[in-house]
Amino acid sequence: MTQDELNRLADEDLMTLVGSKDQRAFAVFYDRHGGAAFSLAYRIVGDRQAAEDVSQEAFLSIWRSGTRYDRARGSVRAWTLGIVRNRAIDFLRRKSGKAPRLEFDDDELLERRPSEDFTDVEALRRETAREVRGALSTLPDDQSKVIKLAFFGGFTHSEIAKMVGEPLGTVKGRMRLGMEKIRGVLAEGLVS
Repeated sequence: MTQDELNRLADEDLMTLVGSKDQRAFAVFYDRHGGAAFSLAYRIVGDRQAAEDVSQEAFLSIWRSGTRYDRARGSVRAWTLGIVRNRAIDFLRRKSGKAPRLEFDDDELLERRPSEDFTDVEALRRETAREVRGALSTLPDDQSKVIKLAFFGGFTHSEIAKMVGEPLGTVKGRMRLGMEKIRGVLAEGLVS
């Protein structure tokens, strides 16, 4: 297969070749998704070198187990970013000290990518995600931060308490108050 033919392959077809350890297919895969992977890792870990390490670790994992990609579970981009996100969270848990700066979730990154399958369900999901992000922006920083760490970062209440240097009860209280405010804002339809 020529390089031009590889470049024209859909991601899903490319992953079949990556699964069979085709280095040129992997290079095309990396060229397509490496930038988004690094960007996501950087936004989670907040450090350029650590983001490079996290991205490299994620892509090495994909190279070793490329056959694990399942078309039925979503796009190659979403699968790849899920692996990067998990590696970044693992990194933060190992580091355990500095709270990450999470300003968006993976869906926001995916929304910027045009979708060939923009169904009614997908449109509703994206609109709901926009509304939730809008509602999050109305919260005080201390409430917004714990909610982002829990829902977008995947951290437990205890882990968040250690990261932000607050008692567990305070974190739970901020989470509860923030969630109540989000429910109220969404119910009133105040988010544009």
